Amino acid sequence: MKRRGTAFRAAAALAVTVALTPALSGCTRLETTAPSAVRTTDVQARFGTVDCRVAKCIALTFDAGPGENSARLLDILEEQQVPATFFLLGKGHIDTYPELVRRMADEGHEVASHTWTHRILTELEPEEIREELRRTNEAIERLTGRRPTLMRPPQGRTDDTVHGISRELGLSEILWSVTAKDYSTTDSALITRRVLAQASRDGIILLHDIYDGTVPAVPGVIDALKKRGYVFVTVPQLLAPGRAEPGTVYR
Repeated sequence: MKRRGTAFRAAAALAVTVALTPALSGCTRLETTAPSAVRTTDVQARFGTVDCRVAKCIALTFDAGPGENSARLLDILEEQQVPATFFLLGKGHIDTYPELVRRMADEGHEVASHTWTHRILTELEPEEIREELRRTNEAIERLTGRRPTLMRPPQGRTDDTVHGISRELGLSEILWSVTAKDYSTTDSALITRRVLAQASRDGIILLHDIYDGTVPAVPGVIDALKKRGYVFVTVPQLLAPGRAEPGTVYR
C-alpha cells in the first residue's frame, strides 16, 4: 500500500466554538468542541482527498493497541482504502509490536497516544500524568518520526489538570460520539449494529482492536457506512481546514 500520510493529515487555522456536553469524567459538565465547529469557512483549498465541509465524513478510531489483531485490521483498512486514527498504549503494546506502529504511520493512519499504562489520569499526580503522556509520545516519535498531537484519556476521564498538561505537551484530547462497547461482547454482529445505530455525520467511532469481536466487525461497519454515503477520514482531517488545539477536548 502506498504511503498516504500526507493525504490524510491536514492542518490550517483554528476556529473554535465550544459546546457544553455531559462529561465522561464524572464531573457534571465538560467543555468539548464538535469537529464541525473547528472548520473555517473562508479557506477555499481542499485538504487531503476529502473536504469534510462538503463530504459526509466520519472517523474510525481504535484504542489500546497495537495487539495481535492489529495486523489483520490494517489489512482490512488497506483493502477498503480507509484511514483510521489509532490511540496506542505503550507498555505491552507499542513496545511489543513496534513494527505495527511503523506500519500504521507508513500507511497513512494517524498515530496518537492512549497513555503508557492506561492509568486513569484524573486519579494521578501531575508528574504522573506528564510521564504517562511524555513516555508514549517519545516512543511513537522514535518509531514513526512524528510526535503525536492527539491523545485519548483512558475511559475518557479528564479534568483541568489533564487539559493543562496536555496543552504543555502539545496534545489535544479526543473523545468519541459512537461507542460499540466492544469490551463487553465478542458478538461482531452486535458490535456492527451498535455502531450503525449511533453513526452520524462528523462522528468519531470508538473501537478496540484488542478485543476478539471487533476486527471481524470492521468490514461490515465500513461497507454499511459507505452505502449510507459516509467518507472515512482521520481525526485531523475531520477537523480540516481547522486543526486541533492543544489542551482542548474534541468530541
